[in-house]
Amino acid sequence: MDSSEKLSRRDFFKRTTSLTAATALSGIWITSSTFKSCSTAKKAKYVSPNEKVNLACIGIGNRGGEIIREFAKTGNCNIVALCDVDMGAPHTLPVMGMFPKAKQFQDFRKMFDAMGDQIDAVTVGVPDFAHFPITMLAMSLGKHVYVEKPLARTFFENEMLMKAEKKFGVVTQMGNQGHSEANYFQFKAWKDAGIIKDVTAITAHMNSARRWHGWDTNIKSFPPGQPIPSTLDWDLWLMEAQKHDYNKDYVNGQWRCWYDFGMGALGDWGAHILDTAHQFLDLGLPYEISMQKATGHNDFFYPQSSTILFRFPKRGNMPPVDITWYDGVDNIPAVPEGYGVSEIDPNIPTVAGGKIQPAKLNPGKIIYSKELTFKGGSHGSTLSIIPAEKAKEMANQLPEVPKSTSNHFMNFLRSCQGIEQPRSPFSVSGPLSQVFSLGVMAQHLNTTIKFDRDSKRITNNNFANELLRTTPREGWEQYYKMV
Repeated sequence: MDSSEKLSRRDFFKRTTSLTAATALSGIWITSSTFKSCSTAKKAKYVSPNEKVNLACIGIGNRGGEIIREFAKTGNCNIVALCDVDMGAPHTLPVMGMFPKAKQFQDFRKMFDAMGDQIDAVTVGVPDFAHFPITMLAMSLGKHVYVEKPLARTFFENEMLMKAEKKFGVVTQMGNQGHSEANYFQFKAWKDAGIIKDVTAITAHMNSARRWHGWDTNIKSFPPGQPIPSTLDWDLWLMEAQKHDYNKDYVNGQWRCWYDFGMGALGDWGAHILDTAHQFLDLGLPYEISMQKATGHNDFFYPQSSTILFRFPKRGNMPPVDITWYDGVDNIPAVPEGYGVSEIDPNIPTVAGGKIQPAKLNPGKIIYSKELTFKGGSHGSTLSIIPAEKAKEMANQLPEVPKSTSNHFMNFLRSCQGIEQPRSPFSVSGPLSQVFSLGVMAQHLNTTIKFDRDSKRITNNNFANELLRTTPREGWEQYYKMV
């Protein structure tokens, strides 16, 4: 065990295993739905194709609000309930005004108790760490679930959600929208036609500025407590996470900055850049994850820039693949000759009206095979063969790419009606999210992790192996016992 592991072990247990007296005395409110779901799960059912899906939306501000708007645009659902731990705060008011007939709740458990029989499906648009308990309870109650990416924060949370998908028989979808756009259909068609084959390396890059860039990386503690806004149920916001005093730098998107709550640039953008390569190259889980660079590493929030190497073994007749992830405004990967221009996909969604700002190299990937090199962006962006001369030479060999029958939101709703199959169910998106969980762990510990794909254990670092699982706060253990 190296010195960095000792430091992380000491700090980790100091921060996460002790409960304050205030937390212990606050009391945990457990609903009848929670108890029933532990013992007798409700059977999932499809909605009639002649009826709209009754949708309850959990997390209605910021990105959660954007999800709700996209579902409403389909015309194929009724928004019957809105739920947010900060209901009535400025960032939740627009959605509340859009759907005045929807019943309003601050606690998702009370929502299910009050109107569970009126809900067919739910959207989960809350911070990364809070995905798991909401999603697990909804599935156990027979509700179909649409969950923002990444699916969950820790490796075994993802594992349990995949098991729950099978156990409860619900329709599931992770919110990596590009998985229902041209990127998905082109990659599949090119792979099936043998255009994409013998891939050996992928460079994935996200070099736009992030929220934590410029923060003091020499900090020795979390930020001090501040007065809790009157609209916010802070204890419920924490859910299964360990005790933290409220600070404005934890909420409204700032949670993404912290290891305890978010998944950094990798968890935020990895699913929009690597989703199709991971699925159609059958990558599964890596056997080694190593930090190549971690500028400004500290124990609390993400580095100013990171380079992470993921190594995947040979799969059938496909050769081993190395994926190198780059983030940070000055951590620009080398690009091959003939790369051309880096463009931003115009379909990248806004969050609270804001659009991603151009970077020196815009988000995307470079895929290297034994014969060809491909350039691609993020989300729904399609691949192109580079250099341009090679693309012209190959033009007549490229297969026709089918058009998408539905966007990601409509695909989920039609799947709830039994008309389509979800394109990013947990069986597909779960292993992808596990890759990100392992990458974030390597970032947090600033080390190399060796992973046994069969036993799903980290073999070179006992402390890291312990972190594959979540230690829930007192009163939230039941969600980890449902499968």
